Amino acid sequence: MRSELIFGALTHISNRYQLCQLASKATRKLHKPNTRLQDTMNDVLLRFRESSPAAAALSSRQEPISIPQHPQRRAA
Repeated sequence: MRSELIFGALTHISNRYQLCQLASKATRKLHKPNTRLQDTMNDVLLRFRESSPAAAALSSRQEPISIPQHPQRRAA
């Protein structure tokens, strides 16, 4: 049942809203034409149960950000 898949996915993501957002994005990216959307959603939730999607999203986002250094301005 899908409720078992959802509770399994909640072991890695404690926020249900974040789980819905990540699941919808992953379903859109993984869905193949001529297949049922429900099957794609179940596959995504199975993947979320096995590994943490939030950790993968955070690791891909964390790139070094270079902040340009401007000389400090002083009041006249």
